[in-house]
Amino acid sequence: MKLAALGFSLARPLLHALDAETAHGLTIRALSRLPMGHAPLANPALAVEAFGLGFPNPLGLAAGFDKNAEAPDAVLALGFGFTEIGTVTPKPQPGNPRPRLFRLPEDGAVINRMGFNNEGHSAALRRLAARQARGGIVGVNIGANRDSSDRIGDYVQGIAAFAHLASYFTVNISSPNTPGLRGLQSRAELEQLLARLNAERARQARKPPMLLKIAPDLREDELQDIASACAGGAVDGIIVSNTTLSREGLCSPHAQEQGGLSGRPLLPLSTRQLARMFVLTRGEVPLIGVGGVHDGASALLKIRAGASLVQLYSALVYQGPGLVTSILAYLSAEAARGGPLASQRGRDAEALAHQGSSGT
Repeated sequence: MKLAALGFSLARPLLHALDAETAHGLTIRALSRLPMGHAPLANPALAVEAFGLGFPNPLGLAAGFDKNAEAPDAVLALGFGFTEIGTVTPKPQPGNPRPRLFRLPEDGAVINRMGFNNEGHSAALRRLAARQARGGIVGVNIGANRDSSDRIGDYVQGIAAFAHLASYFTVNISSPNTPGLRGLQSRAELEQLLARLNAERARQARKPPMLLKIAPDLREDELQDIASACAGGAVDGIIVSNTTLSREGLCSPHAQEQGGLSGRPLLPLSTRQLARMFVLTRGEVPLIGVGGVHDGASALLKIRAGASLVQLYSALVYQGPGLVTSILAYLSAEAARGGPLASQRGRDAEALAHQGSSGT
């Protein structure tokens, strides 16, 4: 881990001199070629039980970083408690035209309009099968091809393809970069989607937990509809949230690029929506908080807003892998000072849901 952090500090000027997507590709290639390491010893005080899985710590790497399952073991060796590959679609697809990934260093943010670029189910399946014996929690984020005539059918194919390998599934219906995809968040379409996915899960010998990833740009009534559709075991958890279309408060010259915004500016909105979902589900559905996490305080904010687990991605672009150690050290100190993190889950949800997050 220390070597990875040192390597990033040395390589960062070179990486940031390149366009964002080229730099990302080089990072994935380097990680995929590292010798197989072992995750550092976890602090037992940070262990989390959620949707039937035991996580060594609550910090995970969000989907989008390792789209094709090229480096899950290297990611886990950095200290993450879990990682999520994808989004993967049944057929390979190139995604949207380049350039489609932009750094906004002035705002600590990233804008992407990737469009589910990935190598398809078969490539990810081959890699996940090859590393299956190594263990660790590796979720699979599934999506639909842009040109699909049956988008719900594409998600069903994802369940069928990865049920024997995935630690859990994330059903991604909230990317803003596939036209019409967010329409699946409407109650009628969502209920139809979840019914078909659960029917497919019932046919599988192995039934990994299934999570739903939602957008941060939802109205209160839309959040209520999603909470209702997800009740009664229709899903095992909810990830709040994906990227936003909002550009409020940005100062970067790239601020008006089309696509989804992630990073620090997303923290207040995504945390408010997380707290609202915790309140709407009465804390009965495990939630993963993602959006704007960039230090220990923002990770703890997500937990106190209602998250059982936390994910990040964009902050790594600017801070590198040393961020993982820093956040876990902060959470360990907080657990020693304020009690187990599980006891702090949702402590501030009511206030954050109604007043919004102050951010950091």
